[in-house]
Amino acid sequence: MAVHELFSYLCVADAQAAVEFYCKVFDASEKFRLVEPGGRIGHVELDLGGTTLMLCEEFPEVDIRRPEPARGHSHTLHLHVDDADDVVARAVAAGAQLAMAPRDHFYGERSGTVIDPFGHRWNIGHSIEQIEPDEMQRRYDRDPDC
Repeated sequence: MAVHELFSYLCVADAQAAVEFYCKVFDASEKFRLVEPGGRIGHVELDLGGTTLMLCEEFPEVDIRRPEPARGHSHTLHLHVDDADDVVARAVAAGAQLAMAPRDHFYGERSGTVIDPFGHRWNIGHSIEQIEPDEMQRRYDRDPDC
């Protein structure tokens, strides 16, 4: 078996609003969409710097549902950008909730976390230094909260 690609596929309540948010905040561009006759958006593909993000609206009839942030988060999307502080600020200005302000981390990244208006958790970061796994573990052992 060969894996050729892995796509994030998010379910949202309002796909049009999600497309607008991701295009504004992450400079995404829409590749295409499929819309049911009743108007429900069944599939959208966005390009984020050469990576595909897929979206759909809820399909409760087949148990595809948007996240419930009040119950916590089962996943995080980790997005590497040129300037994490700028993108986190743009996300918050566009309606995301700040979960963690950007800061430097022991693993060589500056990152912050937002919950987008659709309930998805994004860790947005950029590299500040290249660190070998042994050094990451040493730093983590010393201070896991750093």
